[in-house]
Amino acid sequence: MPRDFDAVVVGAGFAGLYMLYRLRALGLRVRVFEAGGGVGGTWYWNRYPGARCDVESLDYSYAFSEELQQEWEWTERYASQPEILRYLEHVAERFDLLRDVQLETRVLAAHFDDARNAWQIETDRGLVAATYCIMATGPLSCALTPAIPGHEEFRGATHHTGRWPHAGVDFRGLRVGLVGTGSSGVQAIPLIAREAADLTVFQRTATYAVPGHNAPLSPEYQRDVKQRYRAFRTIGRQKHLGFGADYPTAGDLGSATGSAERAARYQEYWERGGLHFMGAFVDLMLDAQVNETAAEFVRGKIGGVVADAAVAERLSPRQVIGCKRLCVDTGYYETFNRENVHLVDVGRTPITSFTERGLRVGDTEYVFDAVVFATGFDAMTGALDRIDIRGRAGQALKEKWSAGPRTYLGLGIAGFPNFFVVVGPGSPSVISNMVPAIEQHVDWIADCIAHLRSRGFRRIEATPEAEDAWVAHVNEMASFTLFPTCNSWYLGANVPGKPRVFMPYLSFPLYAAKCAEVVANGYEGFALG
Repeated sequence: MPRDFDAVVVGAGFAGLYMLYRLRALGLRVRVFEAGGGVGGTWYWNRYPGARCDVESLDYSYAFSEELQQEWEWTERYASQPEILRYLEHVAERFDLLRDVQLETRVLAAHFDDARNAWQIETDRGLVAATYCIMATGPLSCALTPAIPGHEEFRGATHHTGRWPHAGVDFRGLRVGLVGTGSSGVQAIPLIAREAADLTVFQRTATYAVPGHNAPLSPEYQRDVKQRYRAFRTIGRQKHLGFGADYPTAGDLGSATGSAERAARYQEYWERGGLHFMGAFVDLMLDAQVNETAAEFVRGKIGGVVADAAVAERLSPRQVIGCKRLCVDTGYYETFNRENVHLVDVGRTPITSFTERGLRVGDTEYVFDAVVFATGFDAMTGALDRIDIRGRAGQALKEKWSAGPRTYLGLGIAGFPNFFVVVGPGSPSVISNMVPAIEQHVDWIADCIAHLRSRGFRRIEATPEAEDAWVAHVNEMASFTLFPTCNSWYLGANVPGKPRVFMPYLSFPLYAAKCAEVVANGYEGFALG
């Protein structure tokens, strides 16, 4: 069977667009398949009120084109969803990418044909063949809606933050129930509360949120960064999270610091805002006692903002701060001082069912005109699980991952030749700044394919031994920290029945160095043929 393309890329978000750009520059015939009606990936689907990035806009952007860096003007410290989507649409147009992107096309299956050394990719619009199959489906793209009985009985509207109607939703005068207080809930709740007649928030686990202090981006600061963008990016990539060049990294231990000095440090980082709060001390995610001092500091802030002491207590988390994704907020806790906002704890008494009029919790029925699910995603593996991916000898990826995802470097999978995953499990991915993580992966994959082609190789595949060693290493890294101590989506704990395996790699610079070392050693851990 002839090959239709040299490479097929699944997904047209940050990863898919840059992957297309790099592979086209190598002279490859490439086709990108995208289920949505436009480019943008997560920023195409997530249009809920308040949706914005929790990494600052000057960091959360491509570095591959100096011209693009200089010409694009960001308006806010933390860019909103509409602005990020406009940026990605601009990138697609500027680099003439759309002619190789097939929109409104869902990939259903990808099977490796060993005899032909080709991937057969089935979409809902036909079948194609390609030498390389690259999954740029994103780690947070598979929206997760809890299976609450009686959903079909509810006479009102339901919405998921990850699949928001493009025309928007008018909540004026409505009684609204919102399920979930993770990042999307923290962002949406303040805006929905301003519009709805009444908002009831159903919280299973209280979340830690730090202020973003979002504001218009100073033209002077933006000009300053653009004059030194290369150094800005380089320094950012040396940070464990892959960003924050202009924020000093603390080098001292909280365990060796007095309580008054610790409190002053937390206050300094609180006023700075954003995810940088977790960098207040080197051992904040290593020492449980130090972590508790940071957690207590945040709980004190919640108590100082929320007027009702009982509500403040319910909003105060008790787990390790940082073991779940830290949220960056704008007025989240203050929203619970509004008379039209109510908090229901479903951690002890879960939601039992929908009714015709709303939701039932225990013996209480809550009546709503609309219910919003801010319940997140089947992270890291969800999008791949929903495609029938089969490698050599028909081995199904879902079966291989039945006890948890297994990759080498988060890039390759033993038994799946010429198959790459961008920011897959076993890479920094969601624990880092996604854009440099994506660029690092895309560059590695493109350089790898160029290497194979220049030397006449037709196939590359991770070895089982390298994969086993890498999975063990990723989990060993996590075991030294407090990350695995709570039921987070980093472990897949938000999905019933999903194996509990810590999926991200915990340091962007260490990871990038390892990837470079693998290449320097002749693609060590991969079999080339």
